[in-house]
This record gives sequence, C-alpha cells and structure tokens, in this order.
Amino acid sequence: MEHQLINAIEAALGWNGPGELGKEFARGSMSDPALAARILTPNQLLDIVMRRSLNRPQFRCFQKGEEVHPAIYYTDVVSPRGQSIPTVNMRSLGRLVGEGATLILDQLNVFDPTMEVACRALQWWSHERVQVNAYLTTNDASGFPLHWDDHDVVIVQLAGEKAWEVRGTSRTAPLYRDADPNTTPSEEIVWSGIMRTGDIMHIPRGHWHRATRTGIGSGKSLHVTFGITQRTGASWLAWLADWCREREIFRHDLDRTPGASSDALTEAAVQLVGERSPADFLSAYEQQTTLPRHVPYLDVLGPLEAVVCTTRFRPEIKENGDTVDVLASGKRLTLAAKALPALRLLLSGRPVPLDQAAAVVGAEAVEVAEILVKEEICATLTPELSSGYTGLVTSAVS
Repeated sequence: MEHQLINAIEAALGWNGPGELGKEFARGSMSDPALAARILTPNQLLDIVMRRSLNRPQFRCFQKGEEVHPAIYYTDVVSPRGQSIPTVNMRSLGRLVGEGATLILDQLNVFDPTMEVACRALQWWSHERVQVNAYLTTNDASGFPLHWDDHDVVIVQLAGEKAWEVRGTSRTAPLYRDADPNTTPSEEIVWSGIMRTGDIMHIPRGHWHRATRTGIGSGKSLHVTFGITQRTGASWLAWLADWCREREIFRHDLDRTPGASSDALTEAAVQLVGERSPADFLSAYEQQTTLPRHVPYLDVLGPLEAVVCTTRFRPEIKENGDTVDVLASGKRLTLAAKALPALRLLLSGRPVPLDQAAAVVGAEAVEVAEILVKEEICATLTPELSSGYTGLVTSAVS
C-alpha cells in the first residue's frame, strides 16, 4: 500500500524501505508540511477524546511533571435509565489545557480511521505490528523525564514545536523482559533541538530521550509516535518453545537423578532449531496474526459498492497453474486462476470502487470482492473508513 506518510518518512529520513528501521537515529522534515494537518490536528484529537468513553491509562493528563487525577477531568454521563458511561469532562480538560498540560492518548489507531490506515500501511511496509500514540502539550508544560523505549519509534511533529534531547544507549538492544534493568542514562547526547511542524524523527530502541515545552513559552505541540516492535532472537526462541510441546520428549519431567544424561533432550532441541528457522518464524508471525475489527458486510443493508483490504499484513498471492491461493491471517483461499487480476487489485491495500474495478479487470471483480469480504480479508468501505484514505492513499483504480 502506497501511503503519503510512508513516502514522507522515507524522504525525510533518507531511507529506501524499512531496512534502516532500528539502526541509527535519524531526523528530517517533510517536503510538504501541509501533510501534517491532513493526518491530525489538535482540535481533531480533542474531538476524538470528547466523543468516546476513555479510561486511564489509555487517556491521561499531566501537569508539572505529575499525572492529574482522573477525577478532576472525568465525569459520568447517566442515561434516563440509570446507565453510567465514563466520559471526559471537556470543560475541566479545557481548563487544564489552557493552564498548560500534556494529554496522551494511546492506541489512537483504534479510534481514528486516518491513524488506523496509517498504522496498517506501516505494518505492510515494516512487516511488524504498529500502534500510534498522540501527545498534545500546551504552553510550558513538561513531558516525560529521560527514558528509553523497548521498541523503535517514528515521531511525526504535526503542529507547533517541542524541545527534544536524544541520547545514546546504555545497553545494546535492551528488551522489555531483560536480564538487566538498564536504569542509568547514557551521557552521550546524539541530538538536541526543536521539532517543528512537519519534522520527522526516528529513535531506535534503547536510546534515551525526553521532550518538553518548558522554556519555549506559550503555544502548543502535537506529535504522534508510531511504535514499531521488531521481532528478535528471543522472539524466535519463544516461538520454538511453543513448538517443542508437540514432541513427547519435551513434555516429560526433567530427570533430577544425579548424573542423568540429557543428551537425548539436547539432541531434540538442536533438531528443532534446525527444522524451524528464523525465516520460518517471521513468515508464521505474519500469517498467525488475528484479523482486525471492521464493519461486517450484510446484504440486507444494501449492495456492496466499494471494498478495501484490511489485513494486518499484506496478503500473499500464490499462482498454481489453474488456481491461485490467497494466504492471510491464517486463512488460505483457493480461487480459479482467472481471478488473479481482480485479486491483485482488491488486495492492493487501496480503496476499490467495484463498478470501476469491473470496468478494469472484468465482472468477476464483484464476485471475488464478495468472497474476500465474507472471509474478512477485505472490508466494506464505509464513509468513515474511506475518510482514513482521503488525501493520503489513492484509489486502486484511479
């Protein structure tokens, strides 16, 4: 899926694909800063907060370096039947933002179609799971203290400005579950400066960093952080541990008898490692991810007019002579070879109006689309979902 945000990231950071992800610190700027406002604005973020029932820790507010108690800006909306729904009190939140505060909304891609589409495009690009968090800071509010993340991040400054300091690592490739707590910051300053609208920054896993508006004065900052957790050797070994349960030798109790031989167990472990490579694991990882949420297609609600592929990773298309297989999210669909042109169009990751698809690849496009929607590999392109592509992803038949 070609997405303007991915193009902007690669151009700003001087990358040619995801191969540089996680290697070195990088920073640059969008060639078209107007793209930032098409992704998200501060008012759009506040509108999302207002219209949804959110709870801590998904939505949090900080002032003067400390978290504000939710009771100060949360309230319960009670229906005439007594149903209580926790919501953000926008008047109270507005007062905090006006005074100077930092608002954090985690997993914005769950609530906003633009961010959902952006994360899906980044997943297809990186072959890893991606989530996005949004940070709105006003006036001279501070951010989090110096810390490091256990995943690579791509930061996009969408509005205003914020001061950053990025340091080197204290431990090479630290993990969330690790043998070392890694609590002493590095003294090496890799970069410090101001991120302004349209700036993009990549901070590899383990690099210490902090951001603040303290000392900048009145104003605002909105940035989003795309968190990309890459698979590691430890991930591969954990996957092998699951596979070992298939073999009886690994299910037996360990022999505690002094001098007991473990040669057979060691040999079985070596055999398992040889049979299932890291490449096998990476392939299985993509295939075993669950299907995402989407609006189901129900013909009682009307005809299918437009669809888009919504799998977490790009589906694999395999040609087999008279047939073609589609592999995605643990499913394998087998269709006649004549469906191949329609499949390539429908599984492009871009919106597909079916009347235009039929004109381009033939009438079978509609039938193939109905199969893909039924199997949840594609989804109905609702107006809300369509808005996530507008101005950022072109139609597959445009």
